[in-house]
Amino acid sequence: MQLTTNDLLQLSQLAIIAAKRAGRVVAQKSHSPLTVLKKKGGDQRASQVVTEVDYLSQAAILEVLLPSCERYDLALLTEEAVDDKLRLERDYFWSIDPLDGTLPFTESTPGYAVSIALVSRLGEPLIGVVYDPVEDRLYTAVKGQGACRNGQPWLLPPTCIMKGKRLTLICDRSLTQQTHYPKMLKTVEAMAAEQGLLGLTIIHQGGAVMNACWVIEQAPALYFKPPKSQEGGGSLWDFAATACLFNELAAPVSDIYNQPLDLNRADSTFMNHRGVIFASAPFWQRRVSSLINL
Repeated sequence: MQLTTNDLLQLSQLAIIAAKRAGRVVAQKSHSPLTVLKKKGGDQRASQVVTEVDYLSQAAILEVLLPSCERYDLALLTEEAVDDKLRLERDYFWSIDPLDGTLPFTESTPGYAVSIALVSRLGEPLIGVVYDPVEDRLYTAVKGQGACRNGQPWLLPPTCIMKGKRLTLICDRSLTQQTHYPKMLKTVEAMAAEQGLLGLTIIHQGGAVMNACWVIEQAPALYFKPPKSQEGGGSLWDFAATACLFNELAAPVSDIYNQPLDLNRADSTFMNHRGVIFASAPFWQRRVSSLINL
């Protein structure tokens, strides 16, 4: 079944309803006592923590989206359920992270969000919806229809107004623990100076979804995850919605080798094999490889 533009617009409205409902669940529970559990995930704590709120949020989303799976013959991939691999057989699938940034959520720190995407079997993101319950902010995109923030057109800030600002480096906490991190910072500072920027601001508190959104909100900015041999590096549902947003903003999003993200990887849901880059301008995307090879 091939979806039309009208189908995508209707499905995007369902995703918005689902994200807002889940966001209300998350917001209501954000100051309540939590039972934090450990699940099988990557090699970092951020990918292993889970709470009852993750499951409540997922239930709120599926209540809205499950009927569309039957109507449009869609598969379903969601973080808190087993991957049934139907995403490899159906033409499209929902890719859902009911609470990205569970670790900052448990710390009552900004950086968590609800993320919903519709992805083709070829791995192309067609719909992206992100809801930030901390700021009550909704980001939406549909392929070929542009991106919106809280219902208003969202545009990439012009690079011409960036001179005299600071570069924002957004990274995972795990990166700050790497032995090459100090050397990497010096290289990024030199890159910023080369572009006429006034220094470096570092953010390392958020989950992957808000990290990507902050690249645009805090532009000029860069967020990346290097490839690694261990499982992890984020999962398909961490990047599908924001990849759609970036595509519609004409902002750089790719793997470390400047190829489109593999958002329907057959052998795993993890993204450690090729890493990810989100940048506010092509210059930063091109320079990431020099950071990785330090």
